Amino acid sequence: MLMPHPAVLRGLLDEYEAAALHEPGDGLGGPGPRTRDLAYTLCVSTGTRDVRQAVEAARRQLAAPPVPAPEPAVAAH
Repeated sequence: MLMPHPAVLRGLLDEYEAAALHEPGDGLGGPGPRTRDLAYTLCVSTGTRDVRQAVEAARRQLAAPPVPAPEPAVAAH
């Protein structure tokens, strides 16, 4: 699975949590449009289908130690 860059994931998570707290709902008891968009993006970014699972997965990924980038191959001359 592709992994989002930690800074991008952190931004998405922070934006989602802020929108979920402060954005007015849709008037029918559901979240507002920005919250829905961010929830969808978090789900896609974490490979989940439920925003609660996406938030948990994002937090786990951000808490994990960074994986070092592979060393570039050196061409022999």
